[in-house]
Parts: sequence; structure tokens; C-alpha cells
Amino acid sequence: MAQPAPRPSASTDEGPSVAQAASSLSMPAGRTSSAAFPSSASTTSRRRCTSSGAGNLWTDLALPFTASINDFDVNNKEEDVHKMEKWRRSSLVLNSARRFRYTADLESKSQLSLSQLRVAITAVERFKRGLQTAQDSSLPAAQAEGFSYGTGALRQLVEGQDGKALERVGGVQGVARGLGSDLTAGLSGSKDDLDRRVRVYGSNTYPEKPFKGFFSYVWDAMQDLTLIILAICATLSLVVGVVTEGVAEGWYDGAGILLSIFLVVSVTATSDYRQALQFSELDREKKKVSMDVVRGGQRVRMSIYDIVVGDVVMLATGDVVPADGLFISGYSLVIDESSMTGESLPLQKNSESPFLLSGTKVQDGSATMLVTGVGMQTEWGSLMAKLTDAGDDETPLQVKLNGVATLVGRLGLVVAVLVFLVLMGRQLASTDLAHWGMPDTLKVVDNFAVAVTIIVVAVPEGLPLAVTLSLAFAMKRMMSDKALVRKLAACETMGSATTICSDKTGTLTANQMTVVQAWLQGTVVATLTNSPQVGLSPAFMALLLQSIFTCTTGEVQQGTHVVGSPTESALLTLGLRLGGSFDEVRAGVEVVRVDPFNSKRKRMAVVVKLPDGTHRVHWKGAAEIILGMCSTAVGRDGMAAPLTHGELDATILSFANSALRTLSVAYRDLTPAEVPANGVWTDDTPVPDSGLTLLGVVGIKDPLRAGVAEAVQLCKTAGIRVRMVTGDNLNTGMAIARECGILTEGGEAIEGPKFRTLTRAQMKELLPRLQVMARSSPTDKHTMVNCLREMGEVVAVTGDGTNDAPALKEADIGLAMGIAGTEVAKESADVIIMDDNFSSIVNVAKWGRSVYTNIQKFVQFQLTVNIVALVTNFVSACITGSAPLTAVQLLWVNLIMDTLGALALATEPPTDALMLKPPVGRRTPFISSIMWRNIFGQSLFQLALMAALQVYGDKLFGFSAVGEEGMLHLNTIIFNTFVFCQVFNEINSRSMEELDVFTGILTNSVFVGIMLVTVFFQAVLVQALGKFASTVPLSLHDWLLCVGLGAIALPVGALVKLIHVPARTAPGASAGPRDSLREPLIANGAERV
Repeated sequence: MAQPAPRPSASTDEGPSVAQAASSLSMPAGRTSSAAFPSSASTTSRRRCTSSGAGNLWTDLALPFTASINDFDVNNKEEDVHKMEKWRRSSLVLNSARRFRYTADLESKSQLSLSQLRVAITAVERFKRGLQTAQDSSLPAAQAEGFSYGTGALRQLVEGQDGKALERVGGVQGVARGLGSDLTAGLSGSKDDLDRRVRVYGSNTYPEKPFKGFFSYVWDAMQDLTLIILAICATLSLVVGVVTEGVAEGWYDGAGILLSIFLVVSVTATSDYRQALQFSELDREKKKVSMDVVRGGQRVRMSIYDIVVGDVVMLATGDVVPADGLFISGYSLVIDESSMTGESLPLQKNSESPFLLSGTKVQDGSATMLVTGVGMQTEWGSLMAKLTDAGDDETPLQVKLNGVATLVGRLGLVVAVLVFLVLMGRQLASTDLAHWGMPDTLKVVDNFAVAVTIIVVAVPEGLPLAVTLSLAFAMKRMMSDKALVRKLAACETMGSATTICSDKTGTLTANQMTVVQAWLQGTVVATLTNSPQVGLSPAFMALLLQSIFTCTTGEVQQGTHVVGSPTESALLTLGLRLGGSFDEVRAGVEVVRVDPFNSKRKRMAVVVKLPDGTHRVHWKGAAEIILGMCSTAVGRDGMAAPLTHGELDATILSFANSALRTLSVAYRDLTPAEVPANGVWTDDTPVPDSGLTLLGVVGIKDPLRAGVAEAVQLCKTAGIRVRMVTGDNLNTGMAIARECGILTEGGEAIEGPKFRTLTRAQMKELLPRLQVMARSSPTDKHTMVNCLREMGEVVAVTGDGTNDAPALKEADIGLAMGIAGTEVAKESADVIIMDDNFSSIVNVAKWGRSVYTNIQKFVQFQLTVNIVALVTNFVSACITGSAPLTAVQLLWVNLIMDTLGALALATEPPTDALMLKPPVGRRTPFISSIMWRNIFGQSLFQLALMAALQVYGDKLFGFSAVGEEGMLHLNTIIFNTFVFCQVFNEINSRSMEELDVFTGILTNSVFVGIMLVTVFFQAVLVQALGKFASTVPLSLHDWLLCVGLGAIALPVGALVKLIHVPARTAPGASAGPRDSLREPLIANGAERV
């Protein structure tokens, strides 16, 4: 990882000129980047991961054999690090390089936490001791390119928050001159200018972990302990075979095992490499973040990685500050610096406190900033370089399957030891020890190789990795369904979701807003244009346009191009339709104070200074909230008259019942006493919010998204309750909820202020029937999510604002909006819905169920193979003194059921049938009773078939099993039939309950391809590689019989599925949309449909 170079400590204090003062903005003496601190985290973390509570090595070694399945039960969010360490120590692992590749690097995470702590400590120390100066060694290179400051000077200025040094160079304007930037027009944007800035100050990127090449995955696959032991056995077998039987015949057994190991490693590495490519592509998508930057006087949207020193960046609520910089101008800018300085309270930024740190979060307000430091020249860049190595936390299903693999592996170890002891006992009993020779030694090596191979088969390393494979496949496909998964656990958890708390605007609706009706001058107007028919007086029109064009965060570019949020755009478009000119109105007044909108207040205000020197305040916001601040309204005669609530309340209700979003605009001229004595408005100056005059109420149409009603109905069928949580008017929310099918007969709707007055018990009594919450605050949403989780629900919640972050983190699955969502919301979310569409959320739920079901199919298939292979070899060893399945054959079977089986079954696409079942409960056992039924049914059939072939196979196939050749022929038939049993059982496993297992099979090219590859290599193994695989070529008659016997697995599977087993109801699962409406509501304030 790149580290900043040491900085010299010499310093001088120079004069006030821009060029001379540059050297005074230098780094503190002896200051070192956090990356250069000696860290104890590595040692501490390693010690924690390799020692148990008793600190005994033997206890650690015994953990995989004593751990219970409860040790493999973790939360999908914020699990304790000690529990994460314990399950890893408790796992029976053959290849940790593969098994733990996609789990969190706890050591890196510990180092990251310490680094953040060091940043906070360093900031406090700077504040206490004052700033010392040091020579900036990067200054000459900067001056050679025409700049006045080096990277060290700029970094020290911002991180040291050196206000005096900023004053000495002429403030923000002086720094901008030294950087060749314009605070209004920004940079020119020419390629030459941008290139030289990157040469001097670097790019806004940080070093990332290099992508591993294919041979790295080959090396990882070779770290499997049993494969290493098998390779040693193969080498011994090769040497002993050549010595005893000669080169012509003695090398086949050892070479066969080595060839099988090569095949296993090659297929495994190829599969892992393809997964890595998919994850790499998804990581690139996660890092795509854009912001508004001023270049050439125009506001342009660009990637944060293209931002350079000298850029003018526009910040808004919910943004993450993309680089170090200085505040230029703005309103009520509040920054959360806890991620960098440890300061828990948000800080207000303005011209008095202009320093902005990369990685901090805009909690409120808006501003423009001058970029002074990017990438690795910021503390955040250094921290992010460490974070790239930390990885994602492992998913609950990955951990749970590690537990299954450990428990099954224990059984396999016991069977392997018993098989080896039985084989050795029979060999010793039939061998004259006095005449022990090399052939007997070779037999011991073969017996040991069989035992080790049984361990390879028995320890299902592929179980946890199948989760990763399925998740990688699902995440890749979900990208095309407009869902970007940020955290692996969310993909599988979404399949268990029992309730979705969805926003209205932009999620259920199209977020394409248009003002279609308005109450203006005492009359409801539907035709909103600047025509005589509208009948608005010129004086009123001037006031209305001033309110629309000043009380906004949007803007109109080039006369007609509207830029801003959908709501702002709708109002600005209304102003243009009424004949107004944005530029003319803004040029006629001076905006001196802005109180920005946020989801808690649901209103915003501006104070403007008029040409005559007087001041006026304009307010806009939720209709009833602004109405409550007004005492008068402009009437039909264009004059202000006492406000009549009855008529206006009826108008607002009428708009809301028509599914229109209602906003009010109002104003008041301020008295001299309400204006600051010095004429300077600051963010702390209160804005008058009473005695206003209502200008109008507008009704904004936001049509329902196509397909939302169908998606809501699909959720109901799947046992997922959908609740609308909106900041809009109650009646508007109810109208939209009815339209999309959320609000049904007997359902409840409530406003946030009333909801928060309920006791916890009343909330929990209300929630089963609550379908709409209007005028909700982020706190209300968080409380609802928390209550639902306490009631056993698995909750998915949508959010787009900064204040939604707590609810997104609290929910089991946080879903952030990709278009309307802020960066803070996206960082707090598990999944980003890139098109903000509710239908995409339903697709996520479908894919989540698909992942869970696919892994169940694979586990069912693999455990069946495990049971049959282990029992067959054990029983045969006890009865006949030899194992019918050799080491090479077992390795091939392991490849079929592990990597190839995972590829075939874990990548099945979702079907609509998945949404006809209730969700899986939070504590429902992963291996269901249906799976056990199928596993035991198939296992008994295959064991009976193997036993019948062992006893009657020669008679059935028409040959004599007497002698070595006869036994080899019989064992080949047993092996071939066994493999085809797995091939047809793999088809069986495509559905755990349905009799028809062929639906959609031809559309799944991966599954069909795996089947064909398996059959092809099986034919090669039997017909062409007999010397290596201990087989003999079979006749067409033998092949047809083997395939026919294996195909019996299909009807057997169908018969087994007819056996009824008790269904398990998932705890917390939905009882259905009507069952939730039985109890009457006793809580006050809710409305029943």
C-alpha cells in the first residue's frame, strides 16, 4: 500500500503575499501518516484467532470435533467479532485458502479501526498543542506547473484547520488564485489543465488490492490438506509400483491419482477464478459515485474519481464529502465528522469554519467547496486503502453451512479411519508377515489413499463455497434487474423477508411530478398557463413567481432547462408555464438566508433582500404545515384576507383524495426589528415562521409506476406484507396505497405524530394491521422497524434520505434508492435499487429465495452422495476386504458432487413458483424435513442397488466375477451405475417437492452443460483410462444397463416425494393478508378502511 513520504521539519514564517505565504502552510513537525504507525492490531488479531478462551493449543485443535451447530449461528448484521472468530476456529477445514476466501479479514478490520482512532487522536493533539510548521518538499514541483501550493501545504491547511494561515494567503479566494481556479466558474475542464493537476496533486483514487491471476487460484486449490496427502501417496505408489512391477505397468495407479488431482485442481481453480471476475465487476459497480461539479461555469455530473484539486464541488444533504476542501458558500451546512475525528456531535461549517474533510458526511444544508486535497493526499484515502483489504462479512448461510460441513466431516473422518483399520486388519490377517514384500507395501499405500480420499469426499468443502457461487451468480443477474447488492448477506436474507416497509415517492410512484391543480387567489385552477383565462392579477403573479424561483434548491439553465429534484422541477416548471423568467426574478432580489428542507421539518424558507432594501421571507412545504403558519391568504380580489380554514382544508383533502401531493407556498414582509441590526444573516439567525400570507396550494401528480400493483399482489401471495411509509399527506398516501393494492379493506392508516404517541404495546397491537403511515419522520420509520423485528418479522425497508440511515441499518435488509438516494443512505444500505422501482425490490426477494432454495437443492444432492459413498465403501470393506470405489473414482465422484454439482444446482434461475410459498423463518432449520425425506429415500435406494450389484451384478450383466479381471469388471459396473445414479439424482434435486423436475431444464444451459460434461468424462474414464481409473471398458449392453439402473432414481425420487412429511411454519412468517385483520384496533388515531 502506498504511504506518504516523511516530511522534513524545518519551517519559517513568511510574509502575506500569496507566493511567499505558500511555505507557511506546511505540515506539523514530525507528523506521520496513520499508514506509517507501527500497529499492534495484526499481532492482537492473530492471537485472538488462534487461541481459545482457555489459551490452550490442544483446546483449539479439538474445537472442530467438539463444537456444536449453535457455534455456527450468526446474525446477518453487526455480529460480535469474537463469535466470528470462534466459528472459524470451530470449522473442520481442509483448505482454508478457499474456505475463508470470501469472509471478512478481521485483522484488516482491526487495523482499520485503530487507524481511525489514530486520526481522531492526532486531530485532538493538533488542537491542544497548536500548529507547528514544516517545509513543504512538494512545493517546487507545484510551482514548476504554475501553482502556488504543494500537496503538503494544502493538506496541513485543511487537516490542521489552520484559520490564521488561511487568512495570511487571502482566505478561500487566495487559495483559489494559487490553484488557478475560479470560485464561481470552477476549472476550465481542458484536458491539459486536468492532466497537470493530476501530475502535481494526484488523482482522487487510492491503491486497491491487485486482482489475483488464474494461477493464484490454482495455488489456492492445491492447499487442500487431503490433496497434498494424496499427492504424497500417489508419489509413493508410483515409486513402489515401478520398483515392483516395472515401468511398463507399475506407474498407472500413482499416475491415475495424480491425474485426478490435476483435474480436481483445474476445475476448482477455473470455477473460483470465474467467481472472482464476477465479484470484481460488482465491486466496480459499487464504487460508482457521482457528484455535481462546476466546470466552465456549468453544473455537470461526474464521477468522484474524476475530481481534481481546484474543482468547485456542490454539496447537498446526504452527500459524502469526496475530497478535502474549503467552504466557499452555502446555507446551514452541517457536517458529521465522526468517521474521521471521532467528534460525535455534528459541526456547522461556514466562512468562519471552512475546513471540510474527505469522507465526512453532509447531515444538513447545502454548499459549494473548493477541493484542496484528493486521494492518498487525504487521511480518508489512507483509511480507504486499508479498507479495501478487509472484505465483506460472511453471510449467515455461509457460516451455517460451515457448521454442516464440520459435522458431516466428523462422520467422514470416523468412517475413513474405520475403513483403513478394516482394510489393514484383513490384509494383515491374510498376509504372512515373514514374507512381507513391496507389493504388500503398495497395498498399504493404496488402502491409505482410499481412506484419505474418503475424507476428501466426506468433508464437504463445497457447501459454504456453493453459497458464494450462488450469490455471485445471483448478484450478477440482479444487476440486470436493477439491483446492486452491497452486502452478500442481504441477498440471502431478502429471501426470508416477511414485511417490506416502502417509501411512496419514486418507489411506488414514477417520481415524474407535474403540477396539475392549484388553489390560487381563492380559486382552484386546473389550466396552469399564463393566459387571461387563469385570471391571476399581475401583482399576485409577481409574488408567486418570486416565491417559486427563490425558495428552491433547483435552478433553470439556459432559460428552459430545469435542474433539481422532481418536486423542485415540478414547481419550477409551473413558474415557467406561468410565463416567469428564473434569471430575471433571481437578478431582482438577493437571497440572504436559506433554511433548507429536510424530512423532519418538511418545509424550507428563504429570506430575500428586495431592491428597496426591505426583506421578505418565502416559505414552502407540506400543505397543512405551512397552512398552520399562516394567518391570511390572498383572495379572489388579489388582496390578503383572514384565512378561512374550512375551504382550504376541503381543497387540500380534495387534492389528496385524487392522489395528488399537496404543497403550500406563503410569504411575509419582514419588519425592521426582524432584520439583524448589522444586516448580516447567518445560519443561526431565526427565520420568522408565523403570521404568513398564503399564496397558494398546489396539487402535484406523481403517477403510479407500471407493474407496481402486480408486484404488491405477488408479495401478498408470497406471504410478504407491504406497508407504505411516506412523508406525504395521509389522504394522499391512502389514495396511492389503494391504487396499488397496499391498503385493503380492514387495513389501518395512521400519521407519524399520532404513531409516536402510542405506547410500545399499542404499537405492537397496531402493526399487524397497519398498512399506511403518513407524515412519518425518520424516527417513526426506525421505531416501526425496531418493533416489527421484536415481533419476529424479517424486515426490509427502503430509504433515500440521510435521516433514513438509522432505519436502513436497523432493518434486516436496508434498500436504498439509486436515483433519489443520498450517498449516506446508500452507504447504510445492503442493496441499492438502481431504478428506484418497487418491482425491483420484489425481484430481489425472488432472487433471495432462489439463492436459499438452490443451496438447499445442492446440500440435498451432496449429502445423498456422501451417505451412499461412505456406507458403500465401509460395508464393502468389512464384507469383502476391498473398497469398490478406488481413490481415483472417489476423486471423480467428489468433483461431480462438489464443484460441478454446485455449478449445476446453485445457479438455477428463480421461478414464479418461489413466490407462491411463505417466507423462511428466522430460526427455521436449514435442512428441512422435506430434504431429509429426499436424502434418506434416495440413499436407501442407491445403497440397496449397490448391495444388489455387489451380490448379483455378475448374474444380471451376464459375466463371471471370479478372479481379478471379473472383480474389476464388477467394480467398474458398480462405479458406473453409482455415477449415473448421481446424474439422475441431480436432475431429481432440481425440485424438492414437485414431481415434474424437467420444467425449464433446456433453458438452463449451465445445468445441461454440466450434465453433458459429466457423462462425457465418465465415458472417457471407463472406456479410455482403465489403467488409471481401475476400470475395464464396458460393452453397449453394459452401458445401457448401467444408465437404466441409474435412471430408476427418477421414479424413486417421484415416489419419495409422495410421502407426506409435516410442514414447518416459519416463525414470524406472514399468516396471510386476511388473517392479520382479525383483531379490532384499540389504539387511538388510526383510521380503518
